[in-house]
Amino acid sequence: MKLVDLIIKPISGTPLQAYLDNRIQLFDIIEKILSETGPAEIYISTFSTSEEFLRKIFKLRQKGMLTKATMLIDLKASRKTVNLYTFISNVFDDVFLTENHSKVILIRNSKWMVSICTSQNQTRGNRTESGMITTDPRVFLDLQDRFAEIVNTNAIQLDGLFNSAT
Repeated sequence: MKLVDLIIKPISGTPLQAYLDNRIQLFDIIEKILSETGPAEIYISTFSTSEEFLRKIFKLRQKGMLTKATMLIDLKASRKTVNLYTFISNVFDDVFLTENHSKVILIRNSKWMVSICTSQNQTRGNRTESGMITTDPRVFLDLQDRFAEIVNTNAIQLDGLFNSAT
């Protein structure tokens, strides 16, 4: 049994759960949830990301577990984002820059609406991180609406933005 299976309960029987732990990474949680939901869209907001996290998301895409992937990342992390731009553009369908410190993951398909609110960026900190996971559609829709509003009013889409800078 994987460590993540001991910490995160199946979402089918646990509509709301919390965790506080330093032994698992956010991509472990995403992978576990996708193993239960099946292929789904994913929306990620973060302050910062890493090559390790991107590799894990890329592998999930290769396995057909992600039907669409969108990332909202902080403007201050853009220096790091420029270095990862080619990889990010191969992993995500859309990437947006804005003033953002939230760490929210939304996973959706025709059967599931899963929201993860976490303290962890998409980087490996090996520190205790906290999070809440819920399958409550109201929470999901509230977060999705706000995510869309930020993207549509306060964000810059990468889409080639760094081509002249790299």
